[in-house]
Amino acid sequence: MNMQYAIEDGKVFVLEANPRASRTVPLVSKVCGIQMVQLATEVITGALTGRPSPVPSLRESHYQHYGVKEAVFPFNMFPEVDPVLGPEMRSTGEVLGLADTFGEAFYKAQEATKTALPLEGRVLISVSDRDKPELIEVAQGFHDAGFTLVATGGTAGLIEKAGLPVERVKKVFEGRPNLLDEIANGKIDLIVNTPAGKESLHDDSYIRKGAIKGHIPYMTTMAAAKATAAGILEVKQHPNKELRSLQNIHAAIER
Repeated sequence: MNMQYAIEDGKVFVLEANPRASRTVPLVSKVCGIQMVQLATEVITGALTGRPSPVPSLRESHYQHYGVKEAVFPFNMFPEVDPVLGPEMRSTGEVLGLADTFGEAFYKAQEATKTALPLEGRVLISVSDRDKPELIEVAQGFHDAGFTLVATGGTAGLIEKAGLPVERVKKVFEGRPNLLDEIANGKIDLIVNTPAGKESLHDDSYIRKGAIKGHIPYMTTMAAAKATAAGILEVKQHPNKELRSLQNIHAAIER
C-alpha cells in the first residue's frame, strides 16, 4: 500500500492510499535482500492458493551496509524555476546508493542522479537564520574535507568566530563583485544555500537558480549539506574501494 500524508498544525491528513508498489519498494527490497512484492503477493493470494503466509517465517536481520535513496528532479530543464521542494510530487525517478558507510552510499546516490560531487575546490555557504545553529558543523565538515569556505555576511561572521578560515563574498544587492559573479566565472564548485523564505527582506532564489545555470551541485538543507561533506570525505579517504554485487552484499546479511 502506497500512502501519501500531509501534516498541518499537528493534524495528520491522508491524501491518498493506493494498493500498489511504489517506486520505493524495489529499492528497499534491494537494500534488505527481501523480495517484498513476492511476499505481498503470497499474502494477498493466500485465500485462493491455500498457501500459508510467509510472514511468520521472516526473521530479524542485521545489516552491515547502508542504502541511500535519492530522488531525481528535472530542475535542469527549467533553469528559471526555484529548485526548492514543497508538498508537490516533482521527482521523475529514484536511484539507490549502497555502501559500507553512510557517506559513501550518499555519494554514490548523488553520482547516480548525474550530480557529480567535487572532491576539492570552493564551497559557497549561505544559510537562513533558522539553520545557523548547525552552520559550524557543516562548515567544519567541508573544511575537514579540504574545501575552501566562501560565505556571505552573517554566515561568514559566524564561521570566522568559530576559528575557521573563510572568504567573504557579497550578495547581489550588496554590490559587485558578488556571489553570482563568482558562480558565473566558474570559481564556485559546490553551493549550500537554505531558503530564507518570508523571514528575509531579500529573495535568495537567484543563488539556487545560478547553481542550475552553472551546473554546480547545490544543497538546500543542512541535512544534505552534512551528508555531502561526509560523503566527499569518505571517498577521499578511501578512493580505491572494491565494487560489490548485490548478491555479494546480501550474502553478508545476518538473518
